Amino acid sequence: MNWPRPNQISHRTWHVWRRNYSVYKQNWKISFIPPLLEPMFYILAFGLGLAVMIGDIELGGRLIPYTTFIAPALVAVAIMQNAFFETTFNSFVRMYYQKTFDALLTTPLNLEEVILGEMLWAATKSLIATVLMTVVLTLFGLISYPGALLLIPLALLGGLFFASVGMICTALVPGIEMFNLPIFLGITPMFLFSGTFFPLANLPAWAQQVAWWLPLTHLVALVRAGTLQMLDASLWLSVLYLALSTAFLVPLAIALMLRRIVR
Repeated sequence: MNWPRPNQISHRTWHVWRRNYSVYKQNWKISFIPPLLEPMFYILAFGLGLAVMIGDIELGGRLIPYTTFIAPALVAVAIMQNAFFETTFNSFVRMYYQKTFDALLTTPLNLEEVILGEMLWAATKSLIATVLMTVVLTLFGLISYPGALLLIPLALLGGLFFASVGMICTALVPGIEMFNLPIFLGITPMFLFSGTFFPLANLPAWAQQVAWWLPLTHLVALVRAGTLQMLDASLWLSVLYLALSTAFLVPLAIALMLRRIVR
């Protein structure tokens, strides 16, 4: 497996981003609806239903309403899902069915730039979803400022991390139907057991250790700390976890995609 060389990547990468952005603008109304309505549905369901039974949640020595507890986690989940699904189903369709990659390669672009451009666009979709959800959650009074401004860099970092994970899956699966396997074994467990809907302290000790290694756990912790103004030095471990993992996974994703396409 050949790792990507930095000299193979140039400013031309942004042409791939611009191409995807141009397509996105044609269907922006449809793309805007899920990030706007999803948090509203969750907040209404949990705020009017489950929160009444659960009451307040203790977090960092503070008691906060259950709805306030889950609101930041919904943003973190949206970052994960938008990036992952963009570089799995959408990238696979562009590569295999629409032959978009073939068309791009008839230009001065090379494979490294096409693949990196795909991942950068996926991170951008996570950022767009984050901004839209933040607006909605702000209207509900569930997000505090200025800490919520940290959502912008977190959306880009988390988006690039999960974009690279999705691209690795695209490089490895034999067919589009096989994406159900990483979703079932990876995305769904993270959605449920990364501190999204209940504190990790509620889990057995061994399960807490397993949850700590889940990337969404760290993203949820960072988003929640920012939006609830609960920043502390221990969060640097989560930043380091995501940053170092992303620095490794991005070139790995490019290398695996090169191996798949070239062979």
